[in-house]
Amino acid sequence: MTRFGYLVLAVFLFAFAIAPLRAQEQSKTQAQAPEAKKSDAPAPPEPTPPAAKPADVASPDAILAACYDVISGPAGQKRDWDRFRSLFLPGARLVPSGPKKDGGFFARVVTPDEYAKFADTYFEKNGFAENEIARKSERYGNIMQIFSTYASRHDAKDPEPFERGINSFQLFYDGARWWIVTIYWQGETKEAPIPKEFLPAAK
Repeated sequence: MTRFGYLVLAVFLFAFAIAPLRAQEQSKTQAQAPEAKKSDAPAPPEPTPPAAKPADVASPDAILAACYDVISGPAGQKRDWDRFRSLFLPGARLVPSGPKKDGGFFARVVTPDEYAKFADTYFEKNGFAENEIARKSERYGNIMQIFSTYASRHDAKDPEPFERGINSFQLFYDGARWWIVTIYWQGETKEAPIPKEFLPAAK
């Protein structure tokens, strides 16, 4: 797992660790005030994403290239998070997954805004360059799913990646542009090497 992966995991493990305490405290409050009623107010709407560059969302190739491009760069380089957000459908999610240190696996759900906040902290001190090395796609009508095999480096010039894995993109075409609905990914491990069909074809 990448250092950024561990950062995301640490944040969410903390959140899940304190969740039972919050639930316990909530139960006490409800017991002390049984007359309190749940709010019928709807959840706040997802923020409207910034307008996208037409070239970024014109095709599946374009939107994947834009996604990889916007997160890549040297340490300290500010990423264009408005461009990043513009690629995602309102309500879209990113789901990192991988092995836990104590066994088993985790999957955490974050919004594009949450991802940007975590990543910004990491990118302040760490270079990160990710590119696609192979792809498997399926499309029906206006929906599409893509297994995009990635290679991650600290510098684009590094001869070898520090991690490989698969980004599972779910895309939607609304008739005018493409949107990312979900990116769900897992890094390669010794126990789960990337299968041959998801790697570049041998030359």
